[in-house]
Amino acid sequence: MSQHSRTQASRSTPALPRIEAGVVRVLDGGDRGAQRELKPKAPVVVGSDAGCDLVLRDPKVSRRHCELTLGRYGFVARDLESRNGTHFEGSRVGEVALPAGAILKVGDTHLALETRDQAVTLEPSAREAFGGLVGRSVAMRRAFTLLERAAASDAIVLLTGETGAGKELAARGVHAASARANGPFEVFDCGAVSPGLLHDALFGHARGAFTGASAEKPGAFVRAAGGTLFLDEVAEVPLPLQGVLLRALEEREVLPLGAAAPVAVDVRIVAATRRDLAEEVVAGRFREDLYYRLNVLTVTLPPLRARKGDLTLLVPALLRELGLQEPGVVDGPNLARLESHRFAGNVRELRNVLERALVRGARTFSELELTLDSAPTAASAAPVDETASFSEQRQAALDEFERAYVVKLLAEHQGNIKAASRASGVERTQLKRLMRKHGLR
Repeated sequence: MSQHSRTQASRSTPALPRIEAGVVRVLDGGDRGAQRELKPKAPVVVGSDAGCDLVLRDPKVSRRHCELTLGRYGFVARDLESRNGTHFEGSRVGEVALPAGAILKVGDTHLALETRDQAVTLEPSAREAFGGLVGRSVAMRRAFTLLERAAASDAIVLLTGETGAGKELAARGVHAASARANGPFEVFDCGAVSPGLLHDALFGHARGAFTGASAEKPGAFVRAAGGTLFLDEVAEVPLPLQGVLLRALEEREVLPLGAAAPVAVDVRIVAATRRDLAEEVVAGRFREDLYYRLNVLTVTLPPLRARKGDLTLLVPALLRELGLQEPGVVDGPNLARLESHRFAGNVRELRNVLERALVRGARTFSELELTLDSAPTAASAAPVDETASFSEQRQAALDEFERAYVVKLLAEHQGNIKAASRASGVERTQLKRLMRKHGLR
């Protein structure tokens, strides 16, 4: 896209909608259900002291534990030098910008930061599994609640989350629990098909549509008729084709290449992406109207580092899938090693770690010789995962590089963003966006 086109696109797309009011809500423990409204320029102090705005009876919560503020487009959490720390996605934070729907852990208590609409009915599910997904953490059970709702309707579902977090398993679970369970489940990876072939792969072609088209070929939409079409990495669809995709979703019909008339399709759409589609809209890389069409019911799957307590459920389930029917007790040094690992590749990486260890002939979890990969560096390329798409692994490597680069850059300049920006050539607004993206203070 030319500079002129990018400028035009950015002018035609509005800024992200500002959050006017939010809610911090207690999800578990003795204060479950307690909540406090968050308004601009009105910080809410959370702690065990009776003078705090949100008082928690959790003995591991400090008198003045943390401060929560409503920002322009999300929330800001600041730890007040608490004894046990404020945690987000498994990491202790000092001050961090958070999106709507984020879950903080203070002591043994989980707090949800939500918009007013989100806060109405989103209680964690009572179940510890949905389809092929397992988990008892609050973050995962809240995702199960939304997936259960999705399965009960025929609405478009948008799955977000990092690579390896289980988006395809979630999509399969929604299909299996829906009224379309007896229909086909068609997987289409939008990032694995070259842009020139994407239209044909999605919508098909008629006989004689082009040289070599000796027979009619149905596209993914037609193959999924009566069932579910899973559009993985939907953010990778090129801009020129996004309008065609939008029309297919709106009209429930597709026009194969060379066809004289459109073909009606009865299909349920589940889309997935690891990108922030709202940011893609603002950047001019994704159509605003398509974003709103897909954003009917959004489910974000938490990264593994935010649900380390689920390892005692995940590990036995994965080991049984890999052929070890009696894995034994998941505890001890091996569990401690897994809990201390960051797992940039999430559950997919965990599965690969266990599979590598099983090759050596261990008969129980405690006997496994675990080999954990370190984060990729310039001198050490990320391991290739043949089960993941090229676009997935490319984005995962980019995310690792971004985080490592920003951490090192800020350390060299003692956290001075202005100096770091000047030295690196990265605009301050872009540097702050990267810090928010990777949960850095």
